[in-house]
Amino acid sequence: METIRNRKEATAWKNRYDTRAPKAGDPAPDFSLYDIQGENPLQLSSFQGNKPVALIFGSFT
Repeated sequence: METIRNRKEATAWKNRYDTRAPKAGDPAPDFSLYDIQGENPLQLSSFQGNKPVALIFGSFT
């Protein structure tokens, strides 16, 4: 696997290998998730125009 050393190389790699990835400034694709209790679905588009949304994906273990 290639080692990517800087932003220019990373952008070139993305443009070459991940053509379906959103471009800077593109709107985020709409999706639904359940709240922390797992009961009520929340849709990303319901926040459009109301407030900023930060999405953090990762492990907190």
